[in-house]
Amino acid sequence: MRAEVIAIGDELTTGQRLDTNSQWISRELAVLGIETAFHTTTTDSLDDGVAVFRTAVERAEIVVVTGGLGPTADDLTRDVLAAVANEPLEVCPQALAAVEARFAKRAAPMPESNRRQAMFPRTSRVIPNPEGTAPGIDIEIPRRASGTSRVFALPGVPAEMKTMWAATVIPALVAGRPDAATIRFRRIKCFGAGESAIEAMLPDLIRRGRDPLVGITAHEATITLRIVARGADEAACLAKIAPTETLIRDALGDLVYGVEDDEIEDAALAAIARGGWTLATAEIATCGQIAALFAAAEARGHQAGLRWGLVLPESGAAAALLLAERVRQETGATHGLGVGPVRAIDGIESIEIGLVGPQGVQLVEHRLGGAGTVRMSRAAKTAIDLVRKTVQSGVSATP
Repeated sequence: MRAEVIAIGDELTTGQRLDTNSQWISRELAVLGIETAFHTTTTDSLDDGVAVFRTAVERAEIVVVTGGLGPTADDLTRDVLAAVANEPLEVCPQALAAVEARFAKRAAPMPESNRRQAMFPRTSRVIPNPEGTAPGIDIEIPRRASGTSRVFALPGVPAEMKTMWAATVIPALVAGRPDAATIRFRRIKCFGAGESAIEAMLPDLIRRGRDPLVGITAHEATITLRIVARGADEAACLAKIAPTETLIRDALGDLVYGVEDDEIEDAALAAIARGGWTLATAEIATCGQIAALFAAAEARGHQAGLRWGLVLPESGAAAALLLAERVRQETGATHGLGVGPVRAIDGIESIEIGLVGPQGVQLVEHRLGGAGTVRMSRAAKTAIDLVRKTVQSGVSATP
């Protein structure tokens, strides 16, 4: 079974924006054992879209497209699919009710143009979008020779697309395979090494054809290893997953911090809670991202001993260890975490991260990499990971 991934948008063909959706979808398809044979990027044009889709459905059994499902005049994916399938567009009452409900929830009137988002080719199925107003389209289009090509059209917004992919597209793809069986996933979350370094630590584990399959993805320095097992039932899948997870954990050691939806801040707060410790933070270069990540973890239910999250301007610059000791003493926390200002030496930017606590004093220099907010997100996670590794290796504060 082969697939084609299509990205739609003038902003992509003109180079104003990078198409990361196609890369992500191709990796997801590979994990499911579906080869991506073609990547195509096209403009917001009806004629171009029809030409691209007519070619795609003839050469791929699965076509996944992102973009062009909005309410404006240049959002033409639904029109393209209707033309290629030779079907009229019709309003789906359930989809229209869902779009109207999103506006009602915000106490905002729905523009008439948003009705377009509830229009579908006659034989298509709706892919619900719990995160936005643009539902997706699932349609089978006849091929000239024989058979059909199944097309999944999803929004271009990554968060919406990924949610819809997991909830609707994956089950549809699994059920549609001739060798349909039970499928189970296990996600192992890692931090502290790059994607290529982790792959090198797992020889022969991340390859096509392996059973179970292991895929690897990276997002802001967090590495996710997804184990995918197919079997006759859930027990058979879990029996395949367990030894592979053990291999990963043995090879990566404390680079593994959690599973499934765990974030690095969740793991750090869990370690603090287990040891009976408390933590206070003071940060300059990371502009409050550490405090924000810990606050988000608390909102998810982690009630650990956070005492204080202090954010300082560059004008209040101080060494990381001084910040850590100061915030620890002022709050009475067992551990103080400090992040200093950005320093540039020979054109290389870095920050210092200091941690003071019962396990001693630690000072780490973190070189800044990446662009925009990503590099500070990585820095914040590095500081949080230092807390995780330190407190989980220390003696418990609880008698």
